Amino acid sequence: MRITGYRTMTTVQEWGRPVGDANGVFPDGVVSTPIVMVDTDEGITGVGLGPHVEIDAVFAAIEGEDPRGVTALYDRMLRQTFKAGHAGAVFGTIGALDTALWDIKAQAAGEPLWRLLGGRDRRVPAYASGLDIGLTDDELVSAYQVYAQHGLRAAKLKGGLDIERDRHRLKLVRDVLAEAGQGLRPGLMLDVNEAWTRKQAVRHVCELERTLDLTWIEEPVRRWDAEGLAVVGRGIRASVASGENLTGLEQFRPLLAAGAVDIVQTAAVWGVTHFLRVSALAHAHDLPVSPIGTTPVALLHAATSVPNHMASELQDLYPPVGMSLDLHVENGAFVLGDTPGLGITIDEQAIDTFARRPNTGAAKGPNIRPEHAGRRLLAVTGGSSPSGLWGGTTPSAADAGV
Repeated sequence: MRITGYRTMTTVQEWGRPVGDANGVFPDGVVSTPIVMVDTDEGITGVGLGPHVEIDAVFAAIEGEDPRGVTALYDRMLRQTFKAGHAGAVFGTIGALDTALWDIKAQAAGEPLWRLLGGRDRRVPAYASGLDIGLTDDELVSAYQVYAQHGLRAAKLKGGLDIERDRHRLKLVRDVLAEAGQGLRPGLMLDVNEAWTRKQAVRHVCELERTLDLTWIEEPVRRWDAEGLAVVGRGIRASVASGENLTGLEQFRPLLAAGAVDIVQTAAVWGVTHFLRVSALAHAHDLPVSPIGTTPVALLHAATSVPNHMASELQDLYPPVGMSLDLHVENGAFVLGDTPGLGITIDEQAIDTFARRPNTGAAKGPNIRPEHAGRRLLAVTGGSSPSGLWGGTTPSAADAGV
């Protein structure tokens, strides 16, 4: 079997409501989902989700090769790009191609990827993650009631701009999950997407912890700040989670050496091989791993085969436009199917004819770091949206530390 070519396309995830975080919001809830499809001379096509940046240069490392040698081809792609740098979006391109190769390998073997990788249980524990900072209270409650109906008993909210607002919203979701779980204490996490300084992080979380039990705080400071993450971890009760924006083992090593993280995360777009290697590194430090992503299907398969998987992020309950997945959600877990490979089916015609596209030229959004991030004196006012004005009202003592 030989790799003969690739195709790229972009579809969208339609949330039907605003989605975002402390950095910004997509008001229409339309988020792009790039796709890479790798073809072979035996008619098997693999699907990967991730960027297409510099894909011609990266693909040159695997063209004409046997796709079943996927881990060796992964290293070949890293070597192909080492001068220009295999980080950021280029690392995402490598991850998308790597995922497609794993899909091909499992299809050729006639097995779902979770079985090929040595998984025993097709159920992958999940937590709810609504990208919800732009929602009103009623919308927030309604969204997490739907997650609760699918058995989710842990939730991660977006926040970091206002202590009292975060406290209020966390309590709303806690009550929703507790009621659904008949009093079972829910897991609560807060993700601030690198919005704070070290001092702000400790002050904000300690204030929340006076009345709430947080499982983890996610990305409290910049992703590469090993010393800062360790300082935060020593100053609070909650665990510190980070890693979704790190690319390559070399970026994880300083954080683990400094004892800076308690929950090791990887993003779905970085690929299966990356996740497996990071999981092994984390396991050597007795740390759990948790995959991140809107459509993390490849890492769900991989998660079944590692001993230290904790829970995977469940964002939208519906797949992107033109995509179907052989999995479902029940009793708080993803349940993977038996379709050989990843179980992803792409309707190329549906994607090609779909007219609605995300506003990629928008000046604000969760993908753009605000000018004042990490140096705010006052809490954001003017509503729950992170696009509100700075100051404007007299903040409470707790708010002033944001």
